[in-house]
Amino acid sequence: AFILSLSVIFVFLVLAAQYESWTSPAAVISVVPLSAIGVIAAVAIARTDVNVYSQIGLVLLVALASKNAILIVEFAAEQRRDGKSLLESAALSAELRFRAILMTAFSSILGFIPLLIASGAGAASRVAVGVAVVGGMVAATMFSLLFVPSFFVVFQGLSELWSTPEVATDRPAGGALEPAVDVKPASDSGGDETTNESGDEQGPD
Repeated sequence: AFILSLSVIFVFLVLAAQYESWTSPAAVISVVPLSAIGVIAAVAIARTDVNVYSQIGLVLLVALASKNAILIVEFAAEQRRDGKSLLESAALSAELRFRAILMTAFSSILGFIPLLIASGAGAASRVAVGVAVVGGMVAATMFSLLFVPSFFVVFQGLSELWSTPEVATDRPAGGALEPAVDVKPASDSGGDETTNESGDEQGPD
């Protein structure tokens, strides 16, 4: 449990440094506990016990499950910066990243199939890792598509709620500042002197 918690914290800090935000990594890391549901279900179906190799598989799932969530959160953040609403950004990211997530998930699952069907000497350790990773990746893939957009809406909304509003500046539509015009007050001549069109001064009448 300590190593698993330490790995989650480490991945969270790395993502926080990458995104320069505390809320976007939270939307990514939130899928990790959901992937643990798949591990529990896979262990129960395979009728194996939870040992040190299963715990190694859990640590691997922290990175593998976060990878799928990053695809959604990063694209949704880009759509939000382009001016779309939170709900529209989340829905569009889940729709457009659907195929990329499935390709990533299936490649990871197929890579662990040899461990899942291993036989011979020392096969129990390989099977334990395979059961944990395959079950966790199946759950992480389904839950990423269903819940990560909702996590993004919640955490991004909190981030925008806590952020201080920017001070609006009066600028023209082009974005450039207009040159300042120096307006001098009219001098009080009292009607003593007048200037004709040629510029010659005339005395009082």
